[in-house]
Amino acid sequence: MNSCRSFKKVTHVIFDMDGVILDTETLYTKATQNILTEFGKTYSWAVKAQLMGLHSMESAKKLVEIYNLPITPEEYYSLAQKQYLELMPSCDLMPGACNLIKHLKLNGIPIAVGTSSSKESYELKTKHHKDLFCLFNHVVTGGSDPEVKKGKPNPDIFLVCASRFPDKPSPEKCLVFEDAPNGVKAALSAGMQAIMIPDENVPPELTKEAHVVIKCLDDAPLEKFGLPSLKK
Repeated sequence: MNSCRSFKKVTHVIFDMDGVILDTETLYTKATQNILTEFGKTYSWAVKAQLMGLHSMESAKKLVEIYNLPITPEEYYSLAQKQYLELMPSCDLMPGACNLIKHLKLNGIPIAVGTSSSKESYELKTKHHKDLFCLFNHVVTGGSDPEVKKGKPNPDIFLVCASRFPDKPSPEKCLVFEDAPNGVKAALSAGMQAIMIPDENVPPELTKEAHVVIKCLDDAPLEKFGLPSLKK
């Protein structure tokens, strides 16, 4: 936890999806490595940390550039989509996600999802978790939403997400749950507070901007932000 941070009361909560609600990051890693293996390359965490939270095409462009692949970003994107179609429907919920989401819902806290995924990708990933995702007020799929002009680390996705709550809360009244450095940057740029649940492989220096860093959603210190304390 960043001891230099002060915490402000919030009224609304926004969740990133991949790596926060759904355990898709391991599947993304597997899909990426499957593709890179064809070109004799190895996917590293240093590279993955740069890509987390980006739109799929932005990620494809960076991967082709970093690994100097003999294909276009569009060709890489096509290969990746084939991998995702096979792998993503099997994704599980992240530990503590169901408990936290239901806790907030039961206590009348407005909740939403702001994901870089496209609408098509969102539907694929949430196929077996519809009962949980129906609890959200709304979902913003940044990969295909016309109002989201720029992806993370730009603030667009979270600002759009906040604007779609019926009461349109100001950014400082929103708390964001994120696992990616780019996502945390987006939340802060939007004027929101951020709780980060980083993968254990993310370097500590890339977690310092978050207001709070936790290992699991069960550890979320909601009371620091004026929200009902999570019962474990």
